[in-house]
Amino acid sequence: MTPALEQRVVAALDAPIVPEVRAIAAALGHEAGARAVLFYGSNLRTGSLDGVLDFYVLLPGRQVERIWPRVSYREWPADGVTLRAKIATLSLETFARAAGGQSRDTTIWARFVQPAGLAWAADEAARGAVVAAVAGAAVTAARLAAALGPVQGTAEAYWRALFRATYRAEFRVEKPGRENDILSVNAGHFAGLLPIAWEAAGIAFDRDGSDLRPRLGVRERARIERWWRTRARLGKPFNLLRLVKASTTFDGAARYAAWKIERHTGVPIAITPWREKHPVLAAPAVLWRVWRSRR
Repeated sequence: MTPALEQRVVAALDAPIVPEVRAIAAALGHEAGARAVLFYGSNLRTGSLDGVLDFYVLLPGRQVERIWPRVSYREWPADGVTLRAKIATLSLETFARAAGGQSRDTTIWARFVQPAGLAWAADEAARGAVVAAVAGAAVTAARLAAALGPVQGTAEAYWRALFRATYRAEFRVEKPGRENDILSVNAGHFAGLLPIAWEAAGIAFDRDGSDLRPRLGVRERARIERWWRTRARLGKPFNLLRLVKASTTFDGAARYAAWKIERHTGVPIAITPWREKHPVLAAPAVLWRVWRSRR
C-alpha cells in the first residue's frame, strides 16, 4: 500500500455517515464482539434511512463457516419509524484475504473497490486492518482491470470492463449495463483512483491526456487472465452455494421477505411464528396470497 492509496482509502472510509447508522453499527459491533463494521450501498451516498441499510460485520479470529458470509436481517424503532438492516458477517481475516484476491471469491474486492464507510471500529489496530484490506480490494480490482480493459483508454473504460466481467461471473438480478450506473453515481470516488491503484500494484503505465496505457508484459497479462478465469468459472457455483445456505440460515428472512413484498406489491404479510421459523416452506402460500390479492 502506497501513501497515496492509503490516503485515498482513509478519505473514502471516513465519508460522512448519519448518526443513526453509526449507532446501529456500534450496537452490532459490540453485540458481536467485532473488530469493525462497514456500511455501504446507496444509503451511504444519499444519507437516507429509507429502505434497507447494508452492513458488513468483521469478526476477530478465524472464519468459522466454510461458506460465508452469514446473513441476517434486523429492525430497530427510531423516532416513530422503523430502521431496517441487512447484515453480512465474516471474519476480518477472511475479508482481508478475499479483498486481496487470495481466495477464489469474486464479490469482496469487486464490492469494496466501490464506496464504503467505516461506521465503527473497536480500536486503531482494527481500523488499520480495514484500511489495508480495502486498499487490497482496490489493488486487486485495478490489476484485473488492466488485463481486461482496452490496450489504451480512459480510466472509466477500464473500470467498466472490470465490472462488466464481474457481473457476468455472478448470479445478478440487475439489468445489463449496471456497470455504467456504478460509475456514474460514484464518479467522484473513482476519479483518479486507477493510476494510484496501479502504482500500488506495481503496474507501470503511460498517460496520454485522459487516456492510460498499462505496460503489462505478456507473461504478467497471461498470469492475471489465468487468475481471473479460475474465479469466473467458480463465480456462479459459489453464488449458488451461498443462496442455498441463506435459504436455511438467513436470520430474519421471513421479516425481510414480508417487508420487501409489501414495499413492492402493497400486500401486507403477517409474520406468524411458523412463518418466522420456516420461511422457505411458507413461501408458496405467501406468494399465492400475494397473487390473489393483486388479482
